[in-house]
Amino acid sequence: MRYRIKIEYDGTPFHGWQRQDGMDTVQQRLEEAAFPFTKVPVVLHVSGRTDAGVHALGQIAHFDSPEDLNCFRLQECMNAHLKDVPIGILEIEKVSDKFHARLGAIERYYCYKILNRRAKACIDTSRVWWVSYQLDTEKMHTVAQHLIGKHDFSAFRAAGCQSNSPIKTLNNISITRTGDLILVNVAAKSFLYHQVRNTVGSLVWIGRGYWSERDFLDIFDACDRTRAGPTAPACGLYFIGTKYSDE
Repeated sequence: MRYRIKIEYDGTPFHGWQRQDGMDTVQQRLEEAAFPFTKVPVVLHVSGRTDAGVHALGQIAHFDSPEDLNCFRLQECMNAHLKDVPIGILEIEKVSDKFHARLGAIERYYCYKILNRRAKACIDTSRVWWVSYQLDTEKMHTVAQHLIGKHDFSAFRAAGCQSNSPIKTLNNISITRTGDLILVNVAAKSFLYHQVRNTVGSLVWIGRGYWSERDFLDIFDACDRTRAGPTAPACGLYFIGTKYSDE
């Protein structure tokens, strides 16, 4: 039987999603939380692996079990074993063995949060990027629209990226402001390593007035990461969710 799990977590105390020897990770915590109920080890396959410090509001994963499990009781058991860490199981359901959390995804959604004010972040210290200088949100949004479509995103590709190609298709990007909070929402089938955070870092330089629109486009077209802006910190990034073909 195959089970699909929807997960929320604060990534601050973890070394990312993926299991690593000697490190506290989201995947390890979840697999250990399932074991008291399943009685056999499970391996979670996730829609999108998140880095250390990155959060998730609707992460999707799946695992297989030789037993027909009660989804409600499994969810209650896992949440009980996760009560001391910032991870919550929002849903568990049985799915067809044709479902695959990673390979079946047709679109993934991320949101990056920027707190744009003079006073530092106090309540959301590890959940936003605090930028104290004023940002021109409208200019950032206008320039960002050039990124929609199929492009070579090498300018925003991290050195450790293992993707076979820097060519990706960005389906949507929007930048909105409500008071002091700026949200950068992006959607694509897949992303390069650090693509979202590197994109946000460069757009912040646009918003601050370091670059003109022409400067940004020249740097993007040059496909040279060393010429682009900084990598935005992990604390502002949220994995929002995943769309599948049957949805």
